[in-house]
Amino acid sequence: MQWTQSNQRMWIVGHRGVRALEPENTMRSFKRAIELGVDGIETDVQVTKDGALVLMHDHTVDRTTNGTGRVDSLSLQELRALDAGQGEKVPLLSEFLDLVRGSDLMLNVEMKDYTPEALERTVQMLKDYRLDEQSVIACFDSRVTTRAHALYGMKTQGFLKHALKVWEEGCEAHYYSIGVGMKDVSRQTAEELRKAGIDPWCWCPDTEEEVIACQEAGFTLLTANDVRPALKVIKGIEY
Repeated sequence: MQWTQSNQRMWIVGHRGVRALEPENTMRSFKRAIELGVDGIETDVQVTKDGALVLMHDHTVDRTTNGTGRVDSLSLQELRALDAGQGEKVPLLSEFLDLVRGSDLMLNVEMKDYTPEALERTVQMLKDYRLDEQSVIACFDSRVTTRAHALYGMKTQGFLKHALKVWEEGCEAHYYSIGVGMKDVSRQTAEELRKAGIDPWCWCPDTEEEVIACQEAGFTLLTANDVRPALKVIKGIEY
């Protein structure tokens, strides 16, 4: 896989699959994103009570399933018994990797569990599937991204300092990219990141106007809840 994104050829990444159209972080959502023609998929890794690596954004299942409780307080069996929308189950990381194995999709894997053990197991699974070179480890705790790069050689995505939950001195040296929310998107921000040797990415432009604003500001990759506006503006694909 060639890392060739630029503001003239912005990569389009589906946020939790394509969550504007399908239940987020489900196999149905990931498959729909691929069918639409994305360049990559973003998802979130957490660990169940009995140690399974699963894909869910929130630390509780309340918003996205018909159940209640924290992910880390539920066993995999309990979690898989829940409906994550339209009859979908909460997927295992391995199921997602089985789906994308052999593709040239870029994978943006955000660690929601900040422990060294969760990171090590996630990276090892990416390596086992031979997907590590087309993957980025993202986290709002800069200690995790520093570890992912320094210890495992992974590309990483951080966030602007004010958006981080944990900022550690020197973390920027371990960032391949920084994700910038729409409220902070500007040409100045993109230029400052490039000067620091960090690729400027943005999230989540879900209208054509927002996509164009990111493109004109100089961002090279966007992560969107609804990828259709970006596909139209950047690839000329209409749905």
